[in-house]
Amino acid sequence: ASFILSFFYLIVWGCLSTLLRYVSQPAAPNRPETSSAKTLMDIGTRRIFTEDHDLFRRSVRRFFQEEVVPHHAQWEKAGQVSREVWEKAGEQGLLGVTTPAELGGIGGDLFSAAIVWEEQMYSNCSGPGFSLHSDIVMPYITHYGSEEQIERFIPEMTAGKCISAIAMSEPGAGSDLQGVRTYAKKDGDDWILNGNKVFITNGWMSDLVVVVAVTNREAKTAARGISLFLVEDGMKGFHKGRKLEKIGLKAQDTAELFFEDVRLPASSVLGEVNKGFFYLMNELPQERLLIADMAIASCEFMFEETRNYVMQRKAFGKTISHLQTIQHKLAELKTEVCVGRAFLDSCLQLHAEGRLDSATASMAKFWASDLQNKVATQCVQMHGGWGYMWEYPIAKAFVDSRVQPIYGGTNEIMKELIARTIVAPS
Repeated sequence: ASFILSFFYLIVWGCLSTLLRYVSQPAAPNRPETSSAKTLMDIGTRRIFTEDHDLFRRSVRRFFQEEVVPHHAQWEKAGQVSREVWEKAGEQGLLGVTTPAELGGIGGDLFSAAIVWEEQMYSNCSGPGFSLHSDIVMPYITHYGSEEQIERFIPEMTAGKCISAIAMSEPGAGSDLQGVRTYAKKDGDDWILNGNKVFITNGWMSDLVVVVAVTNREAKTAARGISLFLVEDGMKGFHKGRKLEKIGLKAQDTAELFFEDVRLPASSVLGEVNKGFFYLMNELPQERLLIADMAIASCEFMFEETRNYVMQRKAFGKTISHLQTIQHKLAELKTEVCVGRAFLDSCLQLHAEGRLDSATASMAKFWASDLQNKVATQCVQMHGGWGYMWEYPIAKAFVDSRVQPIYGGTNEIMKELIARTIVAPS
């Protein structure tokens, strides 16, 4: 009987302790999800964010509206943004957001980085290659670089004074990284690099490029003979080709890069020799998550742009928002975008906890970028002829969306990676 009584007291005490902890903690603020917010781009929504994130988002939104939007048309004609906007972004703390402060970064969390990605899409300005610089290239250096490499490059990259790129794709090797032909040969303590790369974002303006190259042609598999090198602008034999003329991303300096007997010291190797492919596999999930989150943010922007348009555009004596076909199409698009946003926010949470696997990141990238193109097509259609005019934001969003299912690994490759986890033997 005494045992039963003691057990009963333990249960009561456990319940009371839980209740006291619950009562003593302040109630979490009511943060509506995207689906119930006034607009899909409202500040103060989504449970993954806090009020501190809201303050940061306001600052980032103001930066893009004041420092990027007014100049973007000029940058589209030039095929690149200005170096000044990079340094201004650095001054505002928008570069290297998740890079630890002790390594020369900002020391923020993943959700803060996501705010920068999303706000760039909300501004409909695809020119600045901030996300690739901060959340694709910088992690390679902080995760695999030497102390000397980190100290030399990271503070300058955070300040926007050292613009970076990563050179994976080649004329004959895109999604298949094991098909890389750029080759680095050992010469004493140095390496001699030869080859060429294409479709390199930030390539024309780059001060520093992470180059993927074969270093062991006799390796058992191609994956075991790939290394990463840090190549700096101005090195003898490193040449930048033309800025590529694309159907979209007009202000983004995508370029060809050529390496002709570029002599690199041993200190230029990033991480260990012949481990490059494994480093790439480790970092690609974040790249795919980044593409996916920017895709959903673009969907949110395009939806709101179209909603505003149909509520002003008149046909048959009233605004076209009165037409049932328009209302139903908006209902369909909002539902799909909100479903996509819920999945992406879940992926962001998983990644913040270190639990986002490659297959799930591939699902996010494939689904979100396909949805982005669907939303773009439908929103242009609802704009009618004006949607085909470059002066209208929806036209720019439409052409910018088309590359999303291609880079970061084509969506066909994403399906292949997802399928492997489905049919792989247990």
